[in-house]
Amino acid sequence: MKSYFTMLKTELKLSLRGMDMVIFAICMPIVILIVLGLIYGDKPAFEGASYTFVEQSFGAIASIAIVAGGVMGLPLVISDYREKQVLKRYQVTPIRPIKLLLVQVTIYTLYAILSLITLVIVARLFFSFSMQGSLGEFIFGWLIVLISMFSIGIMVGGIAKNTKIAGIIASLLYFHMLIFSGATLPYEIMPVPMQKIVDILPLTQGIKILKAASLGTPLESTLLPIIILGCISLVCSFIAIRFFRWE
Repeated sequence: MKSYFTMLKTELKLSLRGMDMVIFAICMPIVILIVLGLIYGDKPAFEGASYTFVEQSFGAIASIAIVAGGVMGLPLVISDYREKQVLKRYQVTPIRPIKLLLVQVTIYTLYAILSLITLVIVARLFFSFSMQGSLGEFIFGWLIVLISMFSIGIMVGGIAKNTKIAGIIASLLYFHMLIFSGATLPYEIMPVPMQKIVDILPLTQGIKILKAASLGTPLESTLLPIIILGCISLVCSFIAIRFFRWE
């Protein structure tokens, strides 16, 4: 465990020095929350709704840090370390290279947790946010989304031939999900044909779970999204384990 925490401390410093995750996982969700809050204030999400637009959008905004770390951050770090022979070098040391991957997963999980905490604080202080649903159900849904997005990231980073290919795949997945899954552009305002198209994106299903949990909708209504993300996690994890490139 000592080697794990030593590596965690070192890798976290390197990550913070890059500032990418601070911008995309911490600052971006707060900016989006503030913009929506300033535009809609405490207005109901729609006529007759018992919750505000900010409360309706909170679950979607909370997913931004997860997809930034899981779909963009993890693949690029893993592929970069493999291309620079870092993973190969660890194979001839007492520290197994898998420990380095666990450290990276921990770092991006910490970013996601910090983002969620700051979002709650800002939403409560400035926009009178209150979670309509169960906190436990929200955390459960949040973990499902986290695991599924991270499994995608590890798969992409693990099987991509080089950093360039990993970057292209990660960028395509990240920006499509960020824009069209409802994380930035609200799913509810999309035309029905467009909703049917974006439903194929994994994050769309994840946001449905987070929204239902935060608004108090019965989790039974999100059973299909939960099953879909569970299957994605299993398939991506299997591919990553089976075909992961250490060198």
